[in-house]
Amino acid sequence: MTLQWAALTHSGSRKPRNDDSLITFASSPTGAENLPHSGSHALARHDLVFAVSDGMGGGNAGDLASSLLLKRMAEIIPETFKISASGFFPDCLAHLADAIRSVHEHINEAAACDHTRGMAATLALAWFTPENLYLANVGDSRIYLSRDGVLQQLSRDHTSAWGQWKRGEIPEIQYRSHPRRSALYEVIGGGHQSVCPHFAAVPYEAGDRFLICSDGLIDGVWERHIAGALASGESPMATAQRLLKRAVENSGVDDTTLIVLQVEESIEPET
Repeated sequence: MTLQWAALTHSGSRKPRNDDSLITFASSPTGAENLPHSGSHALARHDLVFAVSDGMGGGNAGDLASSLLLKRMAEIIPETFKISASGFFPDCLAHLADAIRSVHEHINEAAACDHTRGMAATLALAWFTPENLYLANVGDSRIYLSRDGVLQQLSRDHTSAWGQWKRGEIPEIQYRSHPRRSALYEVIGGGHQSVCPHFAAVPYEAGDRFLICSDGLIDGVWERHIAGALASGESPMATAQRLLKRAVENSGVDDTTLIVLQVEESIEPET
């Protein structure tokens, strides 16, 4: 399989600094190789990792928290290749759990200064191996799958309001105006003693399309807009541009970051 992707980010109108971060990298025995924000890459010899993080708290340190988080994930995830070289089959979800615990402690340590105290970040990460997609999320940054025109949110928002909506207790329109929609009970850092991420292993197939985004995108688009954009058949870049434009026009207050991915059959035969 081959992945084609496009990533975009836009600073919100309420502050000059963008606290969102994103990362796209190929993971191999030599470590993480940063990839451009749009491109195409086969999964034959590399794992591919895409992630979005929304930083918060700690005075002016929101952008530091999100960038630190993703930098550390890029250092830790390639260690699975070293484990394989030692003759052990790595458990990717267990490795992700260890990585997030390590990053959680790292950000809490980095928040020891007054100007960074309490800094925290969300995470939505998709790790594609040749066999599976492994995902992890903390907070309200999201991962969606569109397959055969049907949209599914693979991540879980760590808010009580999201739980009410998904259980059918309130409709989407009431969820979107809920006073505690952004009250997160799980974040990475923030001085919390521990973190409990959501993990999943998801088989993927040719034709699947994925969206990874910060909550700034959700502020300006509804589920039906996401479903329509991902099912449109447009290129990942055209889809990302369409979603970002709608989100900024409808809201645009918060930082908005998204990655659109498409799974394709590899054109060239393996050698």
